[in-house]
Amino acid sequence: MELKTQIKENYAKILENIQKACEKADKKPEEIKILGASKKQSPEKIRIAFDLGIKIFGENYVQEAEKKISELKDLPIEWHFIGRLQTNKVKKALDLFFLIQTLDRIKLAQEIQKQAEKKNLIVPVLVEVNIGRELTKGGVDPDKIEEFIEEIKNFDRIKIAGLMCLPPYEEDPERVRPYFVKMRRLFEKIKPYMDLEFKELSMGTSNDYCIAIEEGATIVRIGEALFGKRN
Repeated sequence: MELKTQIKENYAKILENIQKACEKADKKPEEIKILGASKKQSPEKIRIAFDLGIKIFGENYVQEAEKKISELKDLPIEWHFIGRLQTNKVKKALDLFFLIQTLDRIKLAQEIQKQAEKKNLIVPVLVEVNIGRELTKGGVDPDKIEEFIEEIKNFDRIKIAGLMCLPPYEEDPERVRPYFVKMRRLFEKIKPYMDLEFKELSMGTSNDYCIAIEEGATIVRIGEALFGKRN
């Protein structure tokens, strides 16, 4: 099957699933932002997805993203960084990305602050929560999230726009639901102490985005379910 047709069919299925999840959660589909997780996907596939209506794309590696973003600079894409950001890549990342979804340590915040001052930027971020407390993943421990955010509020070049998580992978997406519930509760607990910019809850990927939406996600990060297998 032709690439364009395949992605179009995939996207139609995703929209249908989102519609159903929104009906269950008493939400409107337009409240959900679809992020095309485009790691190791070609610029050609991103262009097709953009033409279908996806305007936000997420990359995991600064170097890979730089090449793609340059090739697609004619498109008004909103690029998000969704991988683990190394401090030595912050300077470049701030030139490329609208939003950093993975702020998870003070050292990283300090570097973002420093580079943002030099560039005269305000940088929107999501704070990543290690909701499954997995040793192999980044993210702030759920019990420490409030004190972490209090500390981040001292950085005047960083604007906290919400929270993000990547829960443990389960073959059966229903088993991920408790993590999403926990994330929503954390989000709701913190929200009253934040400004109006704090409104995004980024959770759910190709395997479990419907359940993430039912439990409060505002951004879902969809890769292979949209693009097919990675290159």
